[in-house]
Amino acid sequence: MSTSEITSAGVCEIQEVEEEPGAAEPRQAVPASPGKAVDGDDVYVAVGKSSSGMDALSWALKYVAKPSSFVYLIHVFPEIHHIPTPLGTFPKHQLGEEQVESYMNQERTKRQEMLQKYLNLCHSSKVEVDTLLIESDQTAKAIVDLIPVLNITRLIVGTTKSNLRRWRRNSKAEQIHKNAPDYCEVKIICDGREVKPPSPATVSSLNPVTTDGRNKDSEQSHRNKDSILCTCFPGKST
Repeated sequence: MSTSEITSAGVCEIQEVEEEPGAAEPRQAVPASPGKAVDGDDVYVAVGKSSSGMDALSWALKYVAKPSSFVYLIHVFPEIHHIPTPLGTFPKHQLGEEQVESYMNQERTKRQEMLQKYLNLCHSSKVEVDTLLIESDQTAKAIVDLIPVLNITRLIVGTTKSNLRRWRRNSKAEQIHKNAPDYCEVKIICDGREVKPPSPATVSSLNPVTTDGRNKDSEQSHRNKDSILCTCFPGKST
């Protein structure tokens, strides 16, 4: 189970709560706009401190979002177990309530400042936007768990070139793409382009090929240069 707190207008904070042993109920979450009907035009975008999040949102607004779309920004931030102090870093439970609350407020302010750039981009694109904040140490799992709860059918995730090299098995984008339900279309964006994860056969053969047959020579050269085993192609409107 989990609790949710509306921290500001358009922001829903979802906090994971440790389940009791033997509990049968799965964790649940509350969408940022309770009562809003599920819309087929809704777009969910995973965002964070990395510039790949901005790439993913920019691509989504350009190629996926429509004037009628509602954009949800999903941000997963780690649980706080230790807190830095002038005397060193201590476990949270060893510090006073005032110290803990002061540090938590600082972290909230940092998150709000980081997320504001994403909100500004959505506002400039004239689309409605809400933000979902999830506290979890397992970013990919938290996002995958949210998919059936909010019935997410379209999810945009950004990644970096370093994570695409040899399609790192522990990358967040790979884990989300691999474990998302079939009804959820997961698109992975890198440097403003959609990338298609390679099939197991492609990875084992170390010989990636394009899915549409276009620009094979140039794309092969680009992949050889960066050692990226993923197919890249421009975004298309849906």
